[in-house]
Amino acid sequence: MPAFYEFFAGGGMVRAGLGSAWSCLFANDFDPRKAAAYAANWGSARLCVQDVASVCASELPAQADLAWASFPCQDLSLAGSGAGLKGKRSGTFWPFWRLMTALAQEGRAPTMVVLENVCGALTSHGGRDFAALSDALAGGGYRLGALVIDAVRFVPQSRPRLFVVCAQKDAPIPESLLSPGPDPEWHPSSLLSAYQALLPQTEALWLWWKLPVPAARTIVLSDVIDDKPRGVAWRTPQETQRLLSMMSARNLEKVEQAKRAGRRLLGGVYRRMRIGEGGRKVQRAEVRFDEVSGCLRTPAGGSSRQTILLVEGDRVRSRLLAPREAARLMGLPESYILPENYNEAYHVAGDGVVVPAVRFLAESLLEPIVAAAHSRPIAAQGASLFRRGDAEAGSQTIGAG
Repeated sequence: MPAFYEFFAGGGMVRAGLGSAWSCLFANDFDPRKAAAYAANWGSARLCVQDVASVCASELPAQADLAWASFPCQDLSLAGSGAGLKGKRSGTFWPFWRLMTALAQEGRAPTMVVLENVCGALTSHGGRDFAALSDALAGGGYRLGALVIDAVRFVPQSRPRLFVVCAQKDAPIPESLLSPGPDPEWHPSSLLSAYQALLPQTEALWLWWKLPVPAARTIVLSDVIDDKPRGVAWRTPQETQRLLSMMSARNLEKVEQAKRAGRRLLGGVYRRMRIGEGGRKVQRAEVRFDEVSGCLRTPAGGSSRQTILLVEGDRVRSRLLAPREAARLMGLPESYILPENYNEAYHVAGDGVVVPAVRFLAESLLEPIVAAAHSRPIAAQGASLFRRGDAEAGSQTIGAG
């Protein structure tokens, strides 16, 4: 059974995505509220609740096949402070990486490392942050490649995220997992620009991961929304009117079109700061009726919480997205235990990784690499024989570059 360490674990969405075929050796998060949600669903036996900077390599048991780190995104996000990897939150990548370096010095480096973050990590500080992160990974003995996967492929939520997947230099990688060059399905222009800015020694260790195209999504936003939600109430007509008054003419026309549709339509609304007349910032309510949710965020303020707008002819109602609905948008099962407090439940969901996206990545890349690594000593009877077999028999795996 493959084993993993889970850093910045939150409520354990990565663990849910990897599934019962994987064994968790160690999980870490510094937020006691998220850690409580993790423990409620997975138990606390492997959970370490403290700042990653205070974790020692000696606390990490055995040797993992995978170390997953969904380190904080706030300083890399387009909506964040712009501090990048020098920021207090996103900069926690560095103490995580020091732990991986310490494991390598003990001969316990994980076969794979996966980093997950917002796509702003590609452009932060003109791409320099992504280059620094990539240089660290390559200097630590890993080959690496990155992918942008939008969760909308699996759940009705627009949530593009960057996944950097790394494998030890000597790990055999099935050729079926590699492409000779970038694929527009997974490697957008922002990723290509970031790649072109890498140092030559890091570029030499770059891999273009190959993923299959997943089956078409079968659920829409209406499928996850309850008629009688728990934990939220429908707003008064006056409150809904106040929300509508914050819309631009373009967004109000969307509502009018929904009224004329002659059927029940569901929309998602976020409040955002926009530049208004005279160059002043104004708060606007923006709605979409495409049966896809906007990207869930943590509820730092009211504008970060998504609103549901239900249009039935001339009747328009609104309310906040319920915690259970947010959990469904993250691909969590109904059995997942959420905190009772609204903001805490929404925070656990909005700060996580979409479960089906993790499962897709595990099936497509991580598990084949683990299988190849575990079979290497038996099939190859040593590295030298493995390389000779590649040359003589045209093996379907590749070793170190």
